Amino acid sequence: MKYLYKRIVLGALITVLPAIVQAQTNDKINVKAIVRDSNGNPISGVVVKNELDIASNTVTDSLGTFSLSTSPNAILLIGAPGYRSASVLASSELSYITMMPDQSSRAVQVAHRKVKEGDLNGDVSVINVSELLEKNYMTSSLENMQALVNGFHGNIWGMDSYLVLVDGVPRDASSVMPTEIDQISFLKGVGAVALYGSRAAKGVVYITTKRGEVKDLQIRARVNSGVFVPKSYPNYLGSAEYMTLYNEARRNDGLDELYTDGTIYNHASGLNPYRYPNVDYFSSEYLRKSYNRHDGTVEISGGNKLARYYTNIGFNTAGSLLNFGEAIKNNRSDRLNVRGNVDVNITDYIYAKVDAAAIYSNGRGVNTNYWQSAATLRPHRFAPLIPISMLEANDEASWQMVNNTRNIIHEKYVLGGTQLDQTNPFAAIYAGGNSQNTNRQFQFNTAIGANLDNVIKGLAFESTFGVDYATSYTQSFNNDYAIFEATWNNYAGYDQISKLTQYGTDARSGNQNVSNSSFRQTLAFSGQLNYLNTINDSHTISAMLVANGFQQANSGVYHKNSNANLGIHVGYNFRNKYYADFNGAIVHSARLPEANRRAFSPTASLAWRISEEDFLRGSSVVDNLKLSVSAGRLYTDLSMSDYYMYTNMYTQTDGAWYSWRDGALNRTTDSRQGANANLTFSKRDEVNVSAEASLFKGLLTMEGAFFANEMTGNVVRASALYPSYFSTGWPNSSFIPYVNYNDDQRIGFDYNLNFNKNFRGVEWSLGFIASYYETKATKRAELFEDEYQKRQGRPIDAIWGLQSAGFFTDNEDIANSPKQSFGQVRPGDIKYIDQNGDKVINEQDEVYLGRGGWYGAPLTLGLNLTAKWKNFTFFALGLGRYGAHDMKSSSYFWIAGEDKYSEVVRDRWTEETKNTATYPRLTTLGRNNNFRNSDFWLYNSNRFDLAKVQISYDLPLTFLGKSFVRELGVYVNGLNLLTVSKERELMEMNVGSAPQTRFYNVGVKALF
Repeated sequence: MKYLYKRIVLGALITVLPAIVQAQTNDKINVKAIVRDSNGNPISGVVVKNELDIASNTVTDSLGTFSLSTSPNAILLIGAPGYRSASVLASSELSYITMMPDQSSRAVQVAHRKVKEGDLNGDVSVINVSELLEKNYMTSSLENMQALVNGFHGNIWGMDSYLVLVDGVPRDASSVMPTEIDQISFLKGVGAVALYGSRAAKGVVYITTKRGEVKDLQIRARVNSGVFVPKSYPNYLGSAEYMTLYNEARRNDGLDELYTDGTIYNHASGLNPYRYPNVDYFSSEYLRKSYNRHDGTVEISGGNKLARYYTNIGFNTAGSLLNFGEAIKNNRSDRLNVRGNVDVNITDYIYAKVDAAAIYSNGRGVNTNYWQSAATLRPHRFAPLIPISMLEANDEASWQMVNNTRNIIHEKYVLGGTQLDQTNPFAAIYAGGNSQNTNRQFQFNTAIGANLDNVIKGLAFESTFGVDYATSYTQSFNNDYAIFEATWNNYAGYDQISKLTQYGTDARSGNQNVSNSSFRQTLAFSGQLNYLNTINDSHTISAMLVANGFQQANSGVYHKNSNANLGIHVGYNFRNKYYADFNGAIVHSARLPEANRRAFSPTASLAWRISEEDFLRGSSVVDNLKLSVSAGRLYTDLSMSDYYMYTNMYTQTDGAWYSWRDGALNRTTDSRQGANANLTFSKRDEVNVSAEASLFKGLLTMEGAFFANEMTGNVVRASALYPSYFSTGWPNSSFIPYVNYNDDQRIGFDYNLNFNKNFRGVEWSLGFIASYYETKATKRAELFEDEYQKRQGRPIDAIWGLQSAGFFTDNEDIANSPKQSFGQVRPGDIKYIDQNGDKVINEQDEVYLGRGGWYGAPLTLGLNLTAKWKNFTFFALGLGRYGAHDMKSSSYFWIAGEDKYSEVVRDRWTEETKNTATYPRLTTLGRNNNFRNSDFWLYNSNRFDLAKVQISYDLPLTFLGKSFVRELGVYVNGLNLLTVSKERELMEMNVGSAPQTRFYNVGVKALF
């Protein structure tokens, strides 16, 4: 029976198995998807392989689309030249497959040429902006680049400036929008910038705009709508509290109180805010809770082997927080930009490029600075509006003034003010007219090149020319207006106005005024011979001879800003394993004496790709490992702020008056500057070492660099090097020349670390960015008596000030302390430490307090996270800045005299609070002693910001069907969402300017 049972079961299985197999074979799904690159462009010719069914293999068409029938969850292998191979699970919901470029073969713009990314040295970093925009929509070209680019912290490697080039022409980074940009290269080291000459010696940010490709007509559209929400406003005291504390300040100064208890009570009660005003400049009465920004962009591209084209048309508009008067309709900014880039193959050997762009921007506004006034005008000074209804009926003179004024606000108010406040922000916004700032920029550059293979294999020529013209001017209607000051009474048992006093008159000329006109013209030229050839598939030789220069003319400036140099490049690459490069330039500067106007800047670089050695090739751990070192010297005139700094300078225009006889006056001829025929270039000497690596099949990628450079011979007027009689205060005269003297040192490192992993159907990418630098003033001309005051040996961005020792507790404490030379002190004033023991507190007691981070935080950290699941993409970006300090020195903190009182004065010193006070006593007198740089006001500016979060969704192709819309996606994002810092409230608050904001945005993008 046992054997019979087994035979029955076996027979049943043999009978049923073919049916099961047949059922599985028939259970297939149809897969239709688009394969696109990281920029969202479809890729044609991509091979799609099915591991289970070779017969179903296919290739994408010209639109990047493929379709096949396969078993569910079959593995599809995707491959194309220039891209990293990918694998996906077959699914009927599959709509898009994104292929990442093979980073080692992607072309990157460096100085006057493009090289493969895998052949870059570590002193160059690159961001693919068009790829980044697919997950991180940006509104400005360099938005949050500190968190994305190692070595960039607002400047490059600790420097204080950098040169911006857009398609090789010096331009503002703001002149190009992110949707126009293909990639941004950050050239950091001496070898990377040498070919750009003197003006590039502190680094280059090179922005490359998009160009057309060989493909069918493609139209991309993107629209965004967002809202700006203020983070915070300054918190100022109301009228009653201000008056109370102002009385206290006068008592502290030995003066009588100014405000009576009755007056303070009336302002506090709020029963009649027109007679007893308590103006809150940040209330909803004057400001919106938020304001909008909208933008739209259309990109048109395509072409064939003969001609390619790219067009970008964009428009954006943004409003304002002000919500009254002229500001409701005349406080807005608009921008229209149009760009067209064309590439033409004239023959098989000759090509041309023609690029043109126009930017039109208008900023409409009111004729006053509301935010500055909000930080200075005290709340009790005047009521912005005076109600007509409270004017006595029998006051004919006042009623006559009311009937004659042209500015009746909301049909029931006249403009308020006082004799001291005849012009004020409220009256100006209601009746002062409006203005429009207009900016126009026109950019044009063209290039022609030739392939000279028929002369020498690998030889080519290219010449480029660019011209930009930018204008700016303000058109305004400036109206005169009358304001009224009310005289009040309450003899009838209630408040009423017995008299209006008018200041000023209403007048509208109707004339439009033009002011603040300016222009800038840029001319740029380069011509170069290029050589690139690979011999026997092993020896790649590159060479270039380039002449490069630009000139910028600015309105109101006599001498044009010029840069000219002749550069040479020679490079060798053996099987992508050993690299050697030499970059040098003969620089020229008309800022120097004629005999010193030229210098040669040499740089050299060596690199070794260790992963190509036999002992690492084929390693399962190390995919790529490359080390490089670069060194050189750059000559620069960037430390010279003007021309003719090497020559004598005399003037008679503001000399002292003298007379040889009665009634006849003459001016002296005064020397302003001595001559120095030996004035020459400053020098940047540098060594940098870098490394890049990829491990575990791209699971971990990293790059980093260490740099050490010294800028020597910076140009200064060092009075300490000359006798005191070389300079006099009156007459204003000096024979002190400019000399090459100051030396500065910068040492630091940067790195970029990325983890990439596909885990349970989610593609994860986590990136860490770090940039750190230290600076030191290695040489200074100084005459400080005490060693602790010498700037030499300290950071370049050093903050200097006094060290505080609390507050003076009483007069005995003052008598027993060193004399403070900054004015009379009283109990409650800040007490300082006598550093040199001379019993006097003065500037000689100032010490080093910390780094200011003026050129970027000493330590900048970036954190980015990308997660892709099906058609969803999540992106988050964090930015940390550490190691710098700042002073609480704005009018919000340094309060004396008739200043507006902020909330910080609530913690002032009094006899009752002397043990807990954190703010000095109040005073109506000068601010000499308390309000000066000291560690009392110093704070640590460490912060971490959640800079961006975006969630994107691409609709499935099945949803779009066969419509003319080939792709459609939506996204939401937020900018400047969160700040984590001990001083967060201070860092998120602006004083005297528009507030910082968070930005929330919704966007839609489509491909046609």
